[in-house]
Amino acid sequence: MTWWGHSTVSIHDQHTHLLTDPVLTSRVAHLTRRRGAVPEGLSPDAVLVSHLHHDHLHLPSLSRLPPGTTVVLPVGGAGLLASLPLRPVEVTAGDVVAVGGVSVRAVHAMHDGRRHPGSAVTGPALGYLVEGTARAWFVGDSGPDESLGADVGLADLLLVPVGGWGPVSRPSARGQHLGPSEAAAVARRVEASVAVPIHYGTLWPSGLRVGRSFVDPGRRFAEMVPQARVLSPGQSTSWAAP
Repeated sequence: MTWWGHSTVSIHDQHTHLLTDPVLTSRVAHLTRRRGAVPEGLSPDAVLVSHLHHDHLHLPSLSRLPPGTTVVLPVGGAGLLASLPLRPVEVTAGDVVAVGGVSVRAVHAMHDGRRHPGSAVTGPALGYLVEGTARAWFVGDSGPDESLGADVGLADLLLVPVGGWGPVSRPSARGQHLGPSEAAAVARRVEASVAVPIHYGTLWPSGLRVGRSFVDPGRRFAEMVPQARVLSPGQSTSWAAP
């Protein structure tokens, strides 16, 4: 797997390439990419979108994908892709989609599923369990919830958010995001063999000085999780089923 920054991850298993929540630009609304190069030339077999917020379902980034790319996304979101030559597949928790040599199961997450506050466009916030030679759980965005991971079981690879996109959303503002300690509890719950912290250290409000809270969540998570692998945007690691 390769972490491209924020919640954008390439997962390669069974000769299948899945790309999560692609942000393939230098900006998202008022947020600027402060670390890592803009990913280019990605041609995934499918995209997994966890929820409909603009920094996860980012239309300018999706427009850079090859025509016909399958986009798995929450029920209620397909209409947002109407102007793009992509293939939306709407799912809710429990649904399974076969992609190449892997299966993708939508699982529970606890997060605001609206496109933006006040929007009539909404859908469930989801994570995805990718099962091929190993079991990889992309948590998506979620607040702390004792039921988080109950529909996953054990995970060989855990891709878990440990922060937000700025100081007001870190570590778990209003119950919407996991912080490092909460993410560590999730890693223990699913007995993750490899745990990679994501959703931090990439996007930051334009004009706001970057402080320690920008990159600290990954380090703090690793202090609590021995099996953590802290990557910089663009770095890769591998894993295997035990």
